[in-house]
Amino acid sequence: MKDYTISKLRNVCLLGHGGSGKTTLAEAMLFNTGVLDRFGKVPDGTTTTDFDPEEIKRKISINTAIAPCEWKEHKINVIDTPGFFDFIGELKQGLRVAESAVILVPAKGGVAVGTEKSWKYTTDNSMPKMFYISKLDEENADYFEVFDELVQTFGNKVIAFQIPIIESEKFTGIVDIVNMKAKRYEKDKIVETDIPSDMSSKVTELRETLIEAVAETDEELIEKYFSGEEFTQEEINKGLRHGILEGSIVPVLCGAAINNLGVKSIMDAIIEYLPSPADLSVVKAKEAGSDETVELRISEDESLSALVFKTIADPFVGKITFFRVYSGTMTPDSVLYNSTTEKTEKIGQLFVLRGKKQIPVDKLIAGDIGGVTKLQNTNTNDTLSDTSKPVVLDKIIFPEPSITLAIEPKSKGDEEKISLGLQRLQEEDPTFKVEINSEVRQTLISGVGEQHIDVIVSKLKSKFGVSVNLIDPKIPYRETIKKKVKAEGKHKKQTGGHGQYGHVWVEFEPGETEELIFEEKIFGGAVPRQYFPAVEKGLRESIEKGVLAGYPVVNLKAILVDGSFHPVDSSEMAFKIAASLAYKKGLEEASPALLEPIMHVEVNVPDTY
Repeated sequence: MKDYTISKLRNVCLLGHGGSGKTTLAEAMLFNTGVLDRFGKVPDGTTTTDFDPEEIKRKISINTAIAPCEWKEHKINVIDTPGFFDFIGELKQGLRVAESAVILVPAKGGVAVGTEKSWKYTTDNSMPKMFYISKLDEENADYFEVFDELVQTFGNKVIAFQIPIIESEKFTGIVDIVNMKAKRYEKDKIVETDIPSDMSSKVTELRETLIEAVAETDEELIEKYFSGEEFTQEEINKGLRHGILEGSIVPVLCGAAINNLGVKSIMDAIIEYLPSPADLSVVKAKEAGSDETVELRISEDESLSALVFKTIADPFVGKITFFRVYSGTMTPDSVLYNSTTEKTEKIGQLFVLRGKKQIPVDKLIAGDIGGVTKLQNTNTNDTLSDTSKPVVLDKIIFPEPSITLAIEPKSKGDEEKISLGLQRLQEEDPTFKVEINSEVRQTLISGVGEQHIDVIVSKLKSKFGVSVNLIDPKIPYRETIKKKVKAEGKHKKQTGGHGQYGHVWVEFEPGETEELIFEEKIFGGAVPRQYFPAVEKGLRESIEKGVLAGYPVVNLKAILVDGSFHPVDSSEMAFKIAASLAYKKGLEEASPALLEPIMHVEVNVPDTY
């Protein structure tokens, strides 16, 4: 692969609802650049970016995959992301290292939840984007119905750059609204032709909308527009790019990637209109060990900063670390500083990844994406930087898991394998959590959804050779009290010689916080102050086990109000035991109750419903 300057790079994230055609579009783009001998298909399990055995088995994207390709003297890092919400962590990784996005919307499915989420993610991050109305070759496909829905949902900034030519219910070409040209697809060729006469009124209407959008990007263009002057093609292209970069224009293109129709035009549009890393000028970071913000030039000769956005645990190769270089240049055999773990790393052979294929490179410059193997102290969200100028880049914010299940081995003696496998899978998936719960004596795994958990279990078997059963987690009940009581606890062992004596009166009442609230209201030295900590410790240890079913006690307030002591036989241990006796007696009389866990659920419903 050739070396490219920063301005010739494009990092583009493919987004959209599950099944909208992202992986097929990525495959078509690779095929058009000549890096593939044959066009892979999702149903056949032969695409470049869906290479994981779980993806092939399920026929969906599970992981974010990078697919660099070269097109018209540019390098496009195509970032293919999953469309199903269970794998949102992977999507967040892809978004973090892209400057722009293409949101796919199927021509007969229209705007779906995944479409709206993609819009929100990109808008929240001020990310330039395009829509691509896909699958125009399918039966009942309707470009204009979907286009109108996009405008209705996302506003007038949605502008048609292309519309399809449909003849005898077949997708046969496109009309380019930007350049006012028509193109027909004839076998393996694209042939320029006249705009069909029956489309002229619609084309004129959409062209006027586009020109108005161009005019609004610049004051001089507005004046020219209102004076009735025509824009040059250069002015149109410049205005469109400016509007796309600032977010006032969101183009709509179209095609049928499975038949490689309308794919080259979106590749041209990516180069023409979407930003390169150089358009950002600087990247902001924190000085390592402080909160001071520093700005790094997005330049090859700046000090190095790179963010690890993804990790793969390969049982054969070892750990594969994916990163994006934000400033400077990374080279093999260099020594870098991990500003997150505060440890150094020796960088081995660098490579770019096209799906699972590693392509060695002799350097990675600012703005580019690549990988390296066998880093010992580096994980997802870590920052690698020069030892002379360590910085910390903003981390990816991952969603918290929403479902928890318990696992147990199907075969005895597999506990160690399970532990190792879960640890490795946690390293590669920040949305997957593992907890060894000593209270219920279970290993709990948490994920974003049922499909996410199912994939984890399958990976345990395929990658680490261990089979597990999923079972419901035991419910961690809690106990509390309903009324106020006063209880005595006396520990007395005096049979000659040094004995044991501790005596307390404690009031118990419902507390306002989950944690135990301990207070003392002793008068006249009935219990010396030196024994107060022992009383509190005795109570805190006691609440680990309730009087009803042995579950921890919450929402409890305990007030030490009275007691007595012996000048020789009293000790911290004696008062600790006395407190536990008062606890047991008091809680039995305070109307103890069992508490079940509750879940707070927040449902967001669009105003239209």
